[in-house]
Amino acid sequence: MNRIALVTGASRGIGRACALELVRAGYRVALAARQTDKLEEVAAEVRAAGGEAYVVALDLASQESIKAGFAKVSAEFGRIEVLVNNAGMTKDNLALRMKADDWNLVLQTNLSGAFFCIQQVISPMMKERWGRIINIASVVGQSGNPGQANYVASKAGLLGLTKSLAQELASRNITVNAVAPGFIETDMTNVLKDEQKARITQAIPMGRIGRAEEVAAAVRFLASDEASYITGNVIDVNGGMYMR
Repeated sequence: MNRIALVTGASRGIGRACALELVRAGYRVALAARQTDKLEEVAAEVRAAGGEAYVVALDLASQESIKAGFAKVSAEFGRIEVLVNNAGMTKDNLALRMKADDWNLVLQTNLSGAFFCIQQVISPMMKERWGRIINIASVVGQSGNPGQANYVASKAGLLGLTKSLAQELASRNITVNAVAPGFIETDMTNVLKDEQKARITQAIPMGRIGRAEEVAAAVRFLASDEASYITGNVIDVNGGMYMR
């Protein structure tokens, strides 16, 4: 295999785990995030494992940055065949107190940014009649969560976007799916206090917080040829804390 996958938010957490998992599956990976210094560390891990990595700066809040970053990857590393939209951010607050800037930035980054990334790969994928688009959503995009109206709206919107694009692109052999992690051990959850983690763990039937590698395994499957007849779907990786 010599296919190229681009992972946004690849500098840490779930994005890093996805990149390393795809490398183990034989993909070459383009690593994208705002800060390239941390990406270089992940790239070093990839190369140490015998894989190929290309680092690119990408700010999902800027369409210009997205266009320039994807063009650079395509020109210098090759055509992007797998896109993993993982990058995201939070600006939590109660709805009554939420600032317009915090609402707009989270929606612009998590939802609009993902959409504009997808736009960059659609034409090449259609020409080759092969592609995989995988959006990292969240369990709260399905269940809701107080104090996160902006984040929840962005992730719920990502699920709707996934289903709409899956219908648009299916005839060209391009699959569009989402992975919805529950509470996963990342920098985002490491800031929680012990009592908060204990309360969350009690609500998870499996009795533990998940690992980034478990999310990455679902991403690897959806990127594979074995998942060629799966599109418009959401894979829940949440330990059973939300069941549809």
